[in-house]
Formats: sequence, C-alpha cells, structure tokens
Amino acid sequence: MNGINGENGDGTQRRAHEPVTIVGAGLGGLTLARVLHVHGIEAAVFDLDASADARAQGGMLDIHEESGQRALRAAGLHERFLPLVHAGGEEMRILDSGGRVRFAEADDGGRGRPEVDRGALRDLLLASLPEGTVRWGAKVEGARPLGGGRHEVRLSGGAVFTTDLLVGADGAWSRIRPLVSDAVPAYTGVVMVESDLRDVDARHPRAARIAGGGMLFALGGGRGFLAHREPDGGVHVYTALRVAPQWAAGVDFGDAAAAKAAVLEHFGGWDEGLRALVADADGPLVPRPIHALPVGHRWDRVPGVTLLGDAAHLMSPFAGEGANLAMLDGAELGEAIAARPGDVEAALAAYEAVMFARGREAAAASAENLERCLAADAPDGLVAMFAEHAA
Repeated sequence: MNGINGENGDGTQRRAHEPVTIVGAGLGGLTLARVLHVHGIEAAVFDLDASADARAQGGMLDIHEESGQRALRAAGLHERFLPLVHAGGEEMRILDSGGRVRFAEADDGGRGRPEVDRGALRDLLLASLPEGTVRWGAKVEGARPLGGGRHEVRLSGGAVFTTDLLVGADGAWSRIRPLVSDAVPAYTGVVMVESDLRDVDARHPRAARIAGGGMLFALGGGRGFLAHREPDGGVHVYTALRVAPQWAAGVDFGDAAAAKAAVLEHFGGWDEGLRALVADADGPLVPRPIHALPVGHRWDRVPGVTLLGDAAHLMSPFAGEGANLAMLDGAELGEAIAARPGDVEAALAAYEAVMFARGREAAAASAENLERCLAADAPDGLVAMFAEHAA
C-alpha cells in the first residue's frame, strides 16, 4: 500500500509518513483533497471500501448554492457539475396521509438547489484527483498523538504510518473523533427504511403520478414517506418511522415480504397509493436508524487534527444539509490551509471557528425540521413553512 511499513535498505522496518492524511473518501473528504490539489498541496485519502464502486452511494442530493455549489466552485468543478443536474428535480409536493396534495412547487430553477445523483457527484470528485490519491481497502482503526501535532495512524491488519495533519472525514462513527471529543451520536428515535421502485413510468405508473418529477413528502401522525425521482427513471423512497431503537432488529429485512408487512403496519388507514410506495418496492428494504451528535458539538483546539462533515456535526437528514456542509467544510478547510503556508494550527483554528457556528445552526434546523415533519399534526407545519417561504 504505497510503501506503508516497507523495509529500509538494511532490512530494518521503516514507518511511512504522509504529510496530509484524510480519513474517508466521502464527498467532504474528496472535496478537501481536490481543493488542496488545486492549490498544489497533495494529500492521501484512506477509505475502508475495497474500490470506488464497492457499494451504492445513495440517492439524490439537492446541492445548495451557498454551500455545496460554493464548494464545487472552490474545487474548480462547478462547470463540470452542471451537466449532472437532474432537470425538473427541484419540483416538490407535500401530501397528507389521505393522499391529498397540500402544497406543490414546480421546478422553475429559482430555488438554487438543483438535484444530482450522489454517486455521480462522488465520481466527479474522484476523477478530479491524481491517480493514487485514494487508498482503497485501507480501514483506519484509530490514531494516537505523538506530540508536536503529529499523529500515528493504525490501519486494519496492523500497518501504521505517521502524519503531520490528520483530518477525520469518516462519518458518523468516526475513528478520529475520539482524538478531539468524547461525544457519541445518539439515536434520534427515527428509522428511515430505504427502498426503490424501478422504471416507474412503465412498471409503477401510480407511484410515478404520486411522486411527481422531484421530491415528495407524504406525512401524518409521526410517520411518513419521503421520495424522489431519480435520473434513471426510478423513485427512491425513505419511509420514516418513530420506533424504539430495537425495532429494526426485530424485523427480518432479508425477507422482503416480511419487511414490507412490518413497515406497512405503521400505515393503516393511509391512502393505498402511498402504501404502494413500499408494497410495490423492487428489491430489498434497508433500515437506517438516524443518529445525531449534540446540537452545537465542538471541541478545544487539538494540534494537528480536525474533523469535517458528519464526523464533526452529524445531524438528521431533515434539513438537507449533511452533504452540502461536508463539501463546504472540505473546501473551506482546504482554502484555510492554502492561505496559511507553514502555519497549520492557525488554519485549523480559523476553519473550526466558522465550521462550529455553521454546524450549530444547521443541526438546530435539522432537529426542528425532524419534529415538524413527524409531528402528530403533520404535514401542517411543513406546509406552513414552505407557504411562508413562497409568499
């Protein structure tokens, strides 16, 4: 693996060194690596996946003008991003449990939040980096400080290397976070069950009509369906449930029929077209318990290490901010490092001051939106919020 733990000429073991180490090849880590590359600073990105296509990357993302698109401009990739945008994807509709449309908004291109497939966006970032930047199949087990801002990083299998700057971009269960914080993500009380309907216009016309061309919220009584059209003609569905943390363990998600029945038990009396978003799903259902770090999570400056994205400010997806903030974190951290050559600590301090404030605001909005979407009287609160914004 690029010389990690090789041998010196005399046969003794040598320890490799990476000046800049990024743990995690998600959108935030890749954006950081790209912005550093633009400024002539190379970094090594370590990711546990065996390859770039080892697993599916999820559904659609709305990329915000002030955050995700700002990051893409800093990375010199905004023009290459535009052809990836899903035309019509900003359309939105809100339904109640009876299937009645309570709010609808067409995609007029004016919201500044175009939709793009997460996998396509990740591929764009990966293609923009020098070959070998990402070290696939390199699972980071942990790290320890060596003093003076340097760290030793330990990989699965026992290999170790040292680094001058360590960035945890490794998500909710970050192995780097313990270096700066004792915080642990807590269960929000919500599970999102993912499912897909494929080729909906031909195979699932009822779902196609209900979902529309963009984003769908169908909410009521502390539960709901969140769905969006995808460029490949499918509809990706997230079924949101307020359930006990052990609920998913009691459902056989290896049996699609049993999983559908268990999910639909929570939707008795709902419109049959909405229930069909799950009942007619193609392929497996996948449960995703939603966790979050405390709103306002922060830490004291620790030499030589920082976090970005979910590792720093994990929140629920109900504000649509997670990927956008991860990318903006990566871009601003890269710019801060480039602007302060020879003074990494000043760069990290400047980055964290802005990131902490931004993360606190977004996490608070996310927590508020979770309650709004899954309130007993939903979708009333969400309808009122969007109607106010549209006025």
